[in-house]
Amino acid sequence: MVYDELRRLAAQKMAHESPGQTLQPTALVHEAYLRLVGQTDPGWKNRAHFFAAAAEAMRRILIDNARRKRALRHGGGQHRVDIADLAMAAAGKDDQLLAVNDALEKFAAVDPAKADLVKLRYFVGMTIEEAAAALDISPPTAKRHWTYARAWLHHELTAGQRGED
Repeated sequence: MVYDELRRLAAQKMAHESPGQTLQPTALVHEAYLRLVGQTDPGWKNRAHFFAAAAEAMRRILIDNARRKRALRHGGGQHRVDIADLAMAAAGKDDQLLAVNDALEKFAAVDPAKADLVKLRYFVGMTIEEAAAALDISPPTAKRHWTYARAWLHHELTAGQRGED
């Protein structure tokens, strides 16, 4: 049951990634699962704890993948070219993902509970209702937390683009 739900969530998340993505939803779920069960006695307290751990595992996998693709030895800094029409592909998805991750790490230091909600929504693709259930909070509370988190992250990301700290 958990595998099917993780697979569905990964497919939702990967649908928003750029075309030509080498990481597929099944691979993302398998890698996350291996990381989760590879721990000695993970001791999940409940469903919310498990999905929070799964969200964190998926986030780390996506971030590692984005960093790997940006590495110079893997052609980092180069733009992918679509051979079919020789048009330049839009770069930026990996940069955006890394920027969101950096801002989210800062946010987690300020408000870990709201950061967990962002991980479930942004990196796993859960709806407000699914994330609220996983975190054992009410949907209206989740909506308020989501609104605040988005505003905080937006401010952090736009400040970073302007070069502010």
